[in-house]
Amino acid sequence: MQLMKPIASEEIPVGTDWVYEVKYDGFRCVLEWTESSIKLISRNDKDLTANFPEIIAYCREIEELVSEDLPLLLDGELVVLNNPYQANFSWIQKRGRLKHKEPIAIAADQRPASFMAFDLLSHKGGSMTGKPFTKRKNTLLRLLRKAEQYIQLVPFYEDSKELWTKLFLYKGEGIVAKRKSSQYGDAKKHRDWYKIKNWRTVEGFLTFYDPENSYFTVSIYDQGEVRQLGKSKHGLESDEFSALKDLFTINGEKVSSGYRLPPAVCAQIHTLDLYKNELREPEFHQLLPQKNPAECTAGKLALDISMLPEAVEPTNTDKIFWPQADVTKGDLLVYMREIAPYMLPFLKGRRLTLIRCPDGVEKESFFQKHLPDYAPDFINGIKDGGEEFFIADSLDSLIWFANHGAIEYHIPFQTVDTENPTEIVFDLDPPDRSAFPLAIHAAELLKQMLDDLELVSFVKTSGGKGLQVHIPIPCDSMTYEQTGVFTEAIAKTLAGEYPDQFTVERMKRNRHGRLYIDYVQHAKDKTLVAAYSPRKSEDATVAAPLFWEEVKHGLTPASYTVTNMVARVQSDGCPFADYFKARKKQTMEKVLNLVKQ
Repeated sequence: MQLMKPIASEEIPVGTDWVYEVKYDGFRCVLEWTESSIKLISRNDKDLTANFPEIIAYCREIEELVSEDLPLLLDGELVVLNNPYQANFSWIQKRGRLKHKEPIAIAADQRPASFMAFDLLSHKGGSMTGKPFTKRKNTLLRLLRKAEQYIQLVPFYEDSKELWTKLFLYKGEGIVAKRKSSQYGDAKKHRDWYKIKNWRTVEGFLTFYDPENSYFTVSIYDQGEVRQLGKSKHGLESDEFSALKDLFTINGEKVSSGYRLPPAVCAQIHTLDLYKNELREPEFHQLLPQKNPAECTAGKLALDISMLPEAVEPTNTDKIFWPQADVTKGDLLVYMREIAPYMLPFLKGRRLTLIRCPDGVEKESFFQKHLPDYAPDFINGIKDGGEEFFIADSLDSLIWFANHGAIEYHIPFQTVDTENPTEIVFDLDPPDRSAFPLAIHAAELLKQMLDDLELVSFVKTSGGKGLQVHIPIPCDSMTYEQTGVFTEAIAKTLAGEYPDQFTVERMKRNRHGRLYIDYVQHAKDKTLVAAYSPRKSEDATVAAPLFWEEVKHGLTPASYTVTNMVARVQSDGCPFADYFKARKKQTMEKVLNLVKQ
């Protein structure tokens, strides 16, 4: 059958008869689920089943839950998720090209795909297409209420602004507006589904016109050289297109495939993102006749693609912040914007302490924990004992502080709503980076001890010279006094078993080259560097969450920097993605019994 397709729109329809869903960037397909078979069929009738074995296996795992509802036909999007609102286009493309079982299995294990179900076409073998959207959706909700991974329901929002705010933070592809009363129709013969894309707007200059296909080449300056970004022809009014075409054909240099001009005419281009350094789905937004092409640079492109919030006007983006790593303030702003979806959950509800370096890491720096009097209204202040602290729990606030030279972000172990810790952290501190193997060994031993206690743990680099092991715990499940007993017991056990390698000695001069297991730092109102925070280091390192299997010989903190961390998260996923889910499911019985002893 023909799948119903949303119609492109620049405006979001509003009213009580409309609801809104995330538009994901993947492969549109249907899930055919019967008593005897499970298939994934693309909108072009291509069988994708063999390429996504993890989804088929999960369907079989939960089949008993839906056995009375079979046969089913679900409409949805096959995606590899970066986060709940953004899919990874390059990964789903890679998955679709694989042909053989072994590489497919490796890819499925490395970055599992998900089937994001947004509609129900058939239920118990009977067609649902004539039912209203809300009826189909509610039945789908009941079917998938227990599904957690690989198959997920795409929920709808009543408030388009609420969804758009989340979508902007997570840099999702767009939203789909759907009429509540609508039936499922064929193709585009309807006025019931509309897609509104979350365009990035970039600036470039036009260098070439191809009369065969009417495309103009968009370019920028990259280290003084002209670099092509892609080709665009859509979005211009007819008179604008004609004038631009005449400019190239009359004044341009004629070559075999078209007409070339030196950088002169600039334009704003809408695009979904960059893929392999080229613009995705570019469209003209407007021509910029007064723009100087010299301003269309790779640095400006990076800032534009990152979609900085309008509430913050970036300043001095060319200033060098990490001289040895050649990393600018603009690079920092881009990093903080791109990493924000993964970092903000760890800052939410926590008083923040910053290290600010307004002129870079080699110049003067200072701590800041009180709300500055010049802070804008979107920075949330927290009053306590006559002092006013602050929280950076929004994209606007995070970028505002970064724009004011905030490099490091340190948080306490409790939120502003509780006196008790919400996590336990062991700080494994070797004497210097050359002794980092000591941290690896300590983390491996600690992981085994925590596993024996049935505790789910997470690990990250400090961004300096050590490792930090995190244990999320349910709110108010332990007091600081109890966690202090626990951390001291574990630290002294490790130090006692390996006295030549580890110590709990606080005085550096008495450590004699051993790794310090810092359990004293885990206390009320003391702080630790937040996950993904940059560090005031020469090489622009960050406090990098790791997968436990990465904690082995060869690991080094220097591998994770402001310049490569975003690509790592998008390529490999976030190692702390299940952190808050683990907190809710954490088994505390054994650790509480240990504390009582």
